[in-house]
Amino acid sequence: MRWEDLDQEPCSLARTLAVVGDRWTLLILRDCFLGVRRFDVFEKRLGITRHILADRLKKLLSYGVLYKSPYQERPLREEYRLSEKGLELHSVILGLVSWGDRYMSDERGAPIVHVHKSCGHQIHPITSCPECGEAITAKDITLELGTNWDNSLGELLPTRNT
Repeated sequence: MRWEDLDQEPCSLARTLAVVGDRWTLLILRDCFLGVRRFDVFEKRLGITRHILADRLKKLLSYGVLYKSPYQERPLREEYRLSEKGLELHSVILGLVSWGDRYMSDERGAPIVHVHKSCGHQIHPITSCPECGEAITAKDITLELGTNWDNSLGELLPTRNT
């Protein structure tokens, strides 16, 4: 599996990593969810080179995760905003943040807490079944091939070691 061909792999995770699978892209997305929209602010907050930042933003634009929106007419200046597709990455980012809060924090705890606007309580992501609402973990799931897939492309579902 070659990094530059990930978006062609018969694996949703590999295809997703083709878009968001590097540290700079994830940090750019984090900042987007924190309200950052302008190139110079990303650059300053992240300490990233202009070249790398421009490359990552271009990729996020090309995949429709971000879109440009003008905030000034003369001269034209644009900011980066999360598209609907980009907003749907919130649960992914929140899951990574929650894992980091639990396993990578120091004695001070989480640097930022996420609070539900409606009830005012701190939230932690939970994966649940959309049919019955039961909370689930990796141990509660079985894997099956998607309707339009077969194993002709190789072992999509390798046998688990037990």
